[in-house]
Amino acid sequence: MDAISEFFSNEWVVFWTIPVFTAVIGWLINWTGVIMLFNPVRLYGVSVPGLADLARLLPHKLQEVPGLLYGKIGWQGIVPARAAKMGSIAVDKVIAKIGTPADFYQQLDPPAIAEHIVTIMEPQVPEIVDGVMRRQHPQLWKNLPPRIREAIISRVTEQLPDIIGDITDEIGEHIDQLLDPKIMVIEHFRHNPALVNRIFYDVGGRELKLMVNFGFVFGFLLGIPVAFIDHQFGIWWLLPFMGVIVGWVTNLLGMALIFEPVEEKRILGIKLHGLFLRRQAQVADVYARIVADDVITLENIGDFLLYGPRGDRTQQMLEQAMGPAIDRAAGPARAALRVAVGAREFDAIRDQVAHDSAAHTITPFRDPGFSKRQSEKIRVLFAHRVRELPPRDFVEMLRAAIKEDEWMLYAHGAIMGFAGGVAHLLIFGTSGGR
Repeated sequence: MDAISEFFSNEWVVFWTIPVFTAVIGWLINWTGVIMLFNPVRLYGVSVPGLADLARLLPHKLQEVPGLLYGKIGWQGIVPARAAKMGSIAVDKVIAKIGTPADFYQQLDPPAIAEHIVTIMEPQVPEIVDGVMRRQHPQLWKNLPPRIREAIISRVTEQLPDIIGDITDEIGEHIDQLLDPKIMVIEHFRHNPALVNRIFYDVGGRELKLMVNFGFVFGFLLGIPVAFIDHQFGIWWLLPFMGVIVGWVTNLLGMALIFEPVEEKRILGIKLHGLFLRRQAQVADVYARIVADDVITLENIGDFLLYGPRGDRTQQMLEQAMGPAIDRAAGPARAALRVAVGAREFDAIRDQVAHDSAAHTITPFRDPGFSKRQSEKIRVLFAHRVRELPPRDFVEMLRAAIKEDEWMLYAHGAIMGFAGGVAHLLIFGTSGGR
């Protein structure tokens, strides 16, 4: 026991345990910092009565701590907590510069969309026509010979490719008024925060692992001057105080390693460039795949067109476009039908068929398999344009969403550094002043 006690009281043992301690703490700081970035995906915490009102009086920076404005003491990963903001930045920095809604729609191949809609909708034509006629003019429909009813349905079915072709053209013509990519992406990210995590993991996973490992290196190197200062002065409070500085700087250096400098620099022949920026070409392919498979998809566009804030405008446009198409589909029978049921009743039947058919023209957009097949052109377009992004726009694509919250990571590092300093002090004391 005396030998162990003597070993731990040796001032040079105490001296070199400091950088070892700061190295381990540095690794733990960056490892737990990455966890804090992404987990949990949803807010977890304990509700505290009156906290929400009190939080509104706090400085803006403190209001950004996840949960406070909701009256909870808890945590949500910084990245999923800022999912909506990342969606907004993704549009402003990348998507809006890549193309307009019309560009994306053309990349999705409207003729192929029309063909798919016809394939899905054709078996539904008898049900649509029969349903409308039974509601609008049941007696007339019942009295018509089966051969005539079948002829009407057959005529509509024959005209369906032309009708749908007109519809997809009409959507393409008005897509800029019907589709707002920014709202669509923001809402998609807001409702799918785990997707935002996946973007970071898939795009920057390699850099995040390096950041954690470099925490050990940074911690060790920063611990050496701390050991000299402790050895020189031997003041008990120095280690916890310097632990705060080491913890803060370790996280700061970890973030800088990934994202700084934005533009490549060389000092004494040494290349300095953010690790994330060095892989722009590879990252572009990964980012493009995620966007094409999960964000700017035919399925999401269809959902937005039908159920988004402009869904009523989409419905109205489709019905207006369907009206003349149905008139053409009626062909020679149109005049006879107008006489048989009256002009007003005929128009009502036509409008009802248009109304019932409108939603059917968009529903095939939501076919996941077809959407995935059509996404390949979007992926190629995105990858090409992301590779060409200026470095500053490229790095802001990911960092801007969390930059204002990075102080929380630095504060977390400072707290852990302080705890590490206290722990070392309790175990070894100081190496100086003996």
